[in-house]
Amino acid sequence: MDLNAPIAIRLRGISNSFGDQVVHKGVDLDVRNGEILGVVGGSGTGKSVLMRTIIGLQQPIEGEIEIFDEPMTGADAQTQLDLRRRWGVMFQGGALFSTLTVAENIQVPLREFYPELDTQLLDEIAAFKVIMAGLPANAGPKYPSELSGGMKKRAGLARALALDPQLLFLDEPTAGLDPIAAAAIDALIRNLSRTLGLTIFLITHDLDTLHAICDRVAVMADHKVIAVGTIPELLASDHPWIQEYFNGPRGRAATAAVDRNPHKGA
Repeated sequence: MDLNAPIAIRLRGISNSFGDQVVHKGVDLDVRNGEILGVVGGSGTGKSVLMRTIIGLQQPIEGEIEIFDEPMTGADAQTQLDLRRRWGVMFQGGALFSTLTVAENIQVPLREFYPELDTQLLDEIAAFKVIMAGLPANAGPKYPSELSGGMKKRAGLARALALDPQLLFLDEPTAGLDPIAAAAIDALIRNLSRTLGLTIFLITHDLDTLHAICDRVAVMADHKVIAVGTIPELLASDHPWIQEYFNGPRGRAATAAVDRNPHKGA
């Protein structure tokens, strides 16, 4: 990771609430161009809400968002549209449309942003994204109900890649997968990041994912981002939640696995 890389996502003073429930209060965060940033926090700390806020599905009550030095908050419709072409989103569980095939799911953002594309080109692009996501070539005509959990994740990732984005938002990409399938998704994300030069905002609870592929980790607690750094930097923190998360039994097991295989994620 280039420590001098430009900032791809800049959040300043982001606040969100639902009625009397405060979710975020003054969130500041920078995501560097080309890095994989893992976002962790306890249940209910607003990780997914923060992602939805960045991509414009949730309007903050306060604060500013810049993506690639362009303001999202208060931007006109054309500016927001231009920015949305530059990112892809994989929601929890893949969030595939159940009545569409894998290929048709991948074509959804293409049809939205480029309605002039003809059917043959749409089919060719979808077929390419299927392979890029590590799915078999015959997965395109299948419906989500015909896919395994890991294949659904890959199909969701293929759709997120449809527009050749510079920025990927991934919400729990390995949740619910067995360790082998989860490790394969981790390897795919890392390879895509390196090959395509992607910036990745990745929400996860998976400690193995954090160790294997994340350049830095942002920790959410107390309605804000309380720390950002590499895992060794976070381990030096005296915050109780950070210590419990990374030094609890699962955290120690993940760290031990990396110590036994120092090239993991390299």
